[in-house]
Amino acid sequence: MPIRILVAEDEEPLAIMLDYNLKAEGYETVIARDGEEAELALAENDIDLAILDWMMPHVSGIELCRRMRADSRLRSVPVIMLTARGEEADRVRGLTTGADDYVVKPFSVPELMARVRAILRRAKPEKTADRLEIGDIVLDRAARRAWRGRRELRLGPTEMRLLEFLMENPERVFSRSRLLDSVWGRDAYVDERTVDVCVGRVRKALTAGGEDNPIRTVRGEGYALER
Repeated sequence: MPIRILVAEDEEPLAIMLDYNLKAEGYETVIARDGEEAELALAENDIDLAILDWMMPHVSGIELCRRMRADSRLRSVPVIMLTARGEEADRVRGLTTGADDYVVKPFSVPELMARVRAILRRAKPEKTADRLEIGDIVLDRAARRAWRGRRELRLGPTEMRLLEFLMENPERVFSRSRLLDSVWGRDAYVDERTVDVCVGRVRKALTAGGEDNPIRTVRGEGYALER
């Protein structure tokens, strides 16, 4: 699944430039113009990395970073802080608050992209690796092919995306609505029962050789892929 990056920046030209360059790198972006909008975006989206401007209206980037580190769901989301404040004391404060990196404006876009890639390799190896492996299940992102043991799985594009998402998040239980948002997208007009049908197809492919079913159904909650 695409890596989703939140860009919280109130300077519109800079936000547009970051949006363009991140999308050119293959990332999905969510743009917020102030701290309150960024906080709402964090609540409504699965964010893999947040780029926060230190000085934003309503809620500052440094305060938002502090709130993220106090939230169990957002605690592990890496943060790059953008700021015009280059003094050592400010850098120390930003890093102490929980930011993973600190970039002073004006900055080099290629350098920022390199920092984004470096942080994601450390924080999200399951989303940056070319191959995913969970037990005897292997998925090759580049080739869009998957195997269980030596047997190649027969999966359509949607089933492949669903398996990829579950393999990126093993053991985690996802509701049907969450899977719809993450696999089909928020703009897709499909019923939640579509998720059940798709899960059934993935299960059938995974167990076609007589193997155990690795997808667990949690009654009233959703689905999870067991390791």
